[in-house]
Amino acid sequence: MGAKGGQRGKPGRDRDRDRAAGRQRLGLILFGALLVALFVGFAVAQGLGSPSVPSGDVVKVQNVPDEIAAISQKDFDRAFAQQVKGAKLKKPPAPGSKKYEEVKEATLTELIEGVWLRGQAEEMGITTTDKQVEEELAQIKKSSFPTPGSYDKFLEESGLSQEDVNDRVELQVVINAIQEKVNAEAPAPTASEISDYYEAEKEKQFTEKESRDVRLIISKDKAKVEAAKKELDKDNSPASWKKVAPKYSSDPTSKSKGGLQEGITAEFLKGELKEAIFDSATGELKGPVKFETNWFLIEVVKLNPAKSKTLAEVKAQIEETLKGEKQQAYLGEFASDFQTKWVSRTYCASGYEIEKCANFKGDGHPANAAPACYEADPKTPATECPAPVTPISPALPGSVTLQKPKGEPFPQRPLPESATAETGTEVPPGAAPEGEAPSEAPPSETGE
Repeated sequence: MGAKGGQRGKPGRDRDRDRAAGRQRLGLILFGALLVALFVGFAVAQGLGSPSVPSGDVVKVQNVPDEIAAISQKDFDRAFAQQVKGAKLKKPPAPGSKKYEEVKEATLTELIEGVWLRGQAEEMGITTTDKQVEEELAQIKKSSFPTPGSYDKFLEESGLSQEDVNDRVELQVVINAIQEKVNAEAPAPTASEISDYYEAEKEKQFTEKESRDVRLIISKDKAKVEAAKKELDKDNSPASWKKVAPKYSSDPTSKSKGGLQEGITAEFLKGELKEAIFDSATGELKGPVKFETNWFLIEVVKLNPAKSKTLAEVKAQIEETLKGEKQQAYLGEFASDFQTKWVSRTYCASGYEIEKCANFKGDGHPANAAPACYEADPKTPATECPAPVTPISPALPGSVTLQKPKGEPFPQRPLPESATAETGTEVPPGAAPEGEAPSEAPPSETGE
């Protein structure tokens, strides 16, 4: 039977809408499939698949040359024995004991970090030569081993071969080269930073304090000081001081120079002695004045006002100081990124996982913390526990200066208009106005 009148076919607009909806559903399906494929690709690229460590190896490091990518069981056993000998243990600790875990972690740390550093050098285009290694070793021998016999004794006690030593020395050359390259990349201090540092430190670092040049008679015997004053009242010329000071003063430094002491500042003086030196006119004899256990006769011969060095005079010094600070900060950032990057590339076999392995699963507590630190009622209280972490308020990037060492705080994220419009008061981020439950997420839009 044919269709009833008016139902032969859908109007054109309805057909178009159905076709559009179909295309939309197909697009969502394809997009979902593409998203899954992208995620899988990303997971593989990031090593989220936790690649297994090959049999016979204890560690596998990704993205390094093949010849250094694996740490074999043989490598570990040999390095473990060297750690035992270097620690002067009578015998290897029993597996499962606390000492065994300590030696195992030290061994793995040394081996893993060696791979990381060589891998980092490869990425940075750093190479080493036999000559560099020889020169570094010669320097080490010169500073640490004064005789050939002492170096031979070191090899015997450490269990290291000459080849082992060469490997460690090469690694030191690599570390030095990495540090030099990172330091060279640190930004140079700007003129503004140099000027700000000068103004902030001018009084403390670059100003010579007000001082006095004085002549002194010092003695525990007040009578001697009075006798010296009697002679100097008649003639206080430099020539007279050169005769009187050796005769009456007990201070070996000044009496050989006619009692002269230059550049005395007020910071360590007090009472009558300070007044006699800093409140007297030049050429005026003051004393006897007692200070601690001695009696003093004083004559001020020269007033030296405070004097600040100019920025030009200290610019090179400031530049070097700021350069060092910037390099240290830059190196710190590099070290943090280095650790994060290489941990993510490192996988350890079962029983060999430490914090440097991406597949390590810890309890969130510091490795050196005793378990008793985190027990409510430990049988044996811990003798020492890590200090609690103090929350910090991050500064807005670029806002930290010498004048504002804490920088500017991050601005609060603005609240939705409805959060303040209805109550007339501001609500902290994540909170709800009084009388309402916090909303975990906005309702989804259905389009209906």
